[in-house]
Amino acid sequence: MKLKETLADLVAIDSVSARANGPVIDYLETHCASLGFSVQRFPYTDDNGIEKINLMAAAGPDSTNSKVELALVGHTDTVPYDPNWTEALKLTERDGKLFGRGACDTKAFIAAALTSVESLDLKNLRRPLALLFTADEEIGLIGAKRFADERRMQARFAIVGEPTSLRPMRAGKGYCLAEITVKGREAHSAYPSLGTSAVFAAARLLARIENIAKKLESETHPDFDPPYTTLNVGVVHGGTAKNVVPGLCKFTLEWRPIPGQKPERLLDLLHAAIAEETARDANLVFALDAARADQGFETSANSELVKLLEGLTGNSAGTVAFGTEAAQLAELGAEAVVLGPGNIREAHRTGEFVPISELEACVTVLRQAIEKFCY
Repeated sequence: MKLKETLADLVAIDSVSARANGPVIDYLETHCASLGFSVQRFPYTDDNGIEKINLMAAAGPDSTNSKVELALVGHTDTVPYDPNWTEALKLTERDGKLFGRGACDTKAFIAAALTSVESLDLKNLRRPLALLFTADEEIGLIGAKRFADERRMQARFAIVGEPTSLRPMRAGKGYCLAEITVKGREAHSAYPSLGTSAVFAAARLLARIENIAKKLESETHPDFDPPYTTLNVGVVHGGTAKNVVPGLCKFTLEWRPIPGQKPERLLDLLHAAIAEETARDANLVFALDAARADQGFETSANSELVKLLEGLTGNSAGTVAFGTEAAQLAELGAEAVVLGPGNIREAHRTGEFVPISELEACVTVLRQAIEKFCY
């Protein structure tokens, strides 16, 4: 079956985010060109000096002006895999499932998108269609952000591929990340008054952050579970030895803002807390590096795309708490919905898989969406 062959080809290409994604882009470019799409590469160099490429394939009237009716969006990179998983790059079928790195997240959607257009005559398109393949989604939506910042395309509707078990997701939380550094003054622990503990200061700030989290629980969005912005401090490092008053402590803070709440909402509260701690002790220095501040997205429940996908899949629209490229498509004007075969709980795992039945059903859903909006 061509669908499985396409997915096998994609899985066989090692496109872990740390590598250049040129090989998978070469494959997609050749495939799309053979189907009658016009293709454009948008390369950039990542922070490690490695070339990455976004690829847009467009078809239909006026598609060359980058205004499209419907965009199907999939990211080409995957997370790393355990070297002991010897079949990570070999698509393997077992018990109605297809196993391999990226088989679920999200090469399955890409294979379904490519297959969905194979039986269509692109010359008969009345409104333009685009396939968008991005780089570096797994390490911060970097390719999609660059594509959106450069305004490479305008879209009316977008289906963003992620494993949702074919449930259309019309809204998603954002994702934000910051590193907080606290500098104090080292001293012998027998004479703590001669120093200023960065760990104690960090602990006081962490207590304030816990209170900020409770405060944000009162600002809710009823369509999410939990219905508020969540916070997490996942990593803390501080001190050099058991008998030294620590002069340095660092911790990472992540938060996932609900749609409609700007990432700066938490940052404003955090800056106020830091100001109070600084006023408490002039020997302390706090530094805040907000490395990532991605806001969420929300498409109306009454959107024509949402209603269509609910009807085609038989699943009511929901929301997701993990990051997706839908927010970047929304920046480009699209009513965006996240949808794809496979379950997000199976993604990023050794033994990642996609159910064949969902993969095949996704082809039908995407084809019917194209027929609805572009013919």
